Amino acid sequence: MEFRARRRLIVGVVAGTVAAVALAATLYVTTGSGGGIDGERPQVQAAEQAGLPADGAQGAGLTSAGPSASVSASVSASGQTAGACSRPVGAAPVVKVTDVATGVKVTGYGREGDTDPLPMAIAAAPGGGSWLAWLGTDGRVYLGRLGCDDKLVGSPTSFTGIDLQDVAADANGGVLLLTRKGNCGGGTLCGGSSSPCNTMHMIRFDNSGKQVWERQVTNLTGDRTGYDDGARFIWWYQHHGRLAYDGTNYAAYFGVAITVKNGACVDIHEGDRMQVVGPSGSLVSGRGSFEVGCSHSWTTRIAWDPRVSRFAMVCATDNSCRIAQPNPYRTVAAGTCDGTLFGGDLVLAASKGYWTAWSQGGKARLERFNTGASESTVTTPAKTAHPHLVAYGSGRMLLAWESGSSMTAQVYDTGAARAVGGTFTVDAKDHAYQAFKAYPDGSVAYAAAGANATTIRIARVQPMA
Repeated sequence: MEFRARRRLIVGVVAGTVAAVALAATLYVTTGSGGGIDGERPQVQAAEQAGLPADGAQGAGLTSAGPSASVSASVSASGQTAGACSRPVGAAPVVKVTDVATGVKVTGYGREGDTDPLPMAIAAAPGGGSWLAWLGTDGRVYLGRLGCDDKLVGSPTSFTGIDLQDVAADANGGVLLLTRKGNCGGGTLCGGSSSPCNTMHMIRFDNSGKQVWERQVTNLTGDRTGYDDGARFIWWYQHHGRLAYDGTNYAAYFGVAITVKNGACVDIHEGDRMQVVGPSGSLVSGRGSFEVGCSHSWTTRIAWDPRVSRFAMVCATDNSCRIAQPNPYRTVAAGTCDGTLFGGDLVLAASKGYWTAWSQGGKARLERFNTGASESTVTTPAKTAHPHLVAYGSGRMLLAWESGSSMTAQVYDTGAARAVGGTFTVDAKDHAYQAFKAYPDGSVAYAAAGANATTIRIARVQPMA
């Protein structure tokens, strides 16, 4: 993926065959179905960066495949399986690819800029299956349940939404994070022209995919529109977000527009915001929530750390051009303002602290940090503008990056980030801002563009012994 230069932002202005798995081998299974108050952003990177029970075969350690399936291998050398879906556990990563027919048109990747819509997201369901969300081309966000075979079970539901952000799940259903149309109101900008003033929402759904409640996590109301002092809303600028779950509450961390009165007009700043919502849909004070963290901010990442009972976060910011922890600012890794700074994902490190992947100049690094600056830097062989990182079973993590029309991946331990085995291919099309998700059985999954406008490809890296 080529990084495109961003437009400058002037604040306030919008300028079955079964084979044994050989050690270190990678195997594949394919199945079908005005102002400048904050200062200008010199390297601004965004605007135009132009579960279900297993069936008999699975219970025996086999991967289920339909009549048209092409199966090259599907069991581990030992026959060991993991989790409710009895996924095969291998001595090396095994990739299973499944194409899901959605029945409706899915928004395409487009330019993959950080202001462009996100097409799809996936989440692990505790029973072994998944929830798959995707953005339609009809102003709806769709939600479907996947079984152990990564195929749709039942009919999807849908919700009004102009941009999908993330999906997360728990035993009683889960939460969607999405944006909806809002109102800028009659206020006057100190410069520039009008732009959308949208809202960010959590949508709580039950195990049938039906809505239970919704909660706006921006703050627009009938009395506070986007161009009113104190508004927090979703503008054209980088606004993607992620979800995390502490076992009771969900937290959303996302880019946000910030309206500040400047005499007779208002300036629009950009930063990020974290809000926590409880099980009944009410906002929860504390728990690390904040109005504004990093500014200007992009690639907001969040994870729940049960070891210290807090949500951990990291952002990329042009405030000193760095990877940082928000609220208060703490530098994790120093970058430069050359237009290529990108923050990847956040994973819990062994014992304590975190690993984050980030890139600068098309080279990916791993940083281990706790409450302050990086304590360990690992330069990886990944030549990429946007790395992905995800927990991969116990004591391991998976780094993945774009490689032509597919992705390349490498396993690392979560202690010193030592490479485990060699690189392997994930046969799915990368997207700069979508995420791999970890599963309780030790597998990870990624939702990607399918072969046509109505399919989504699920790439699953099976558990590793």
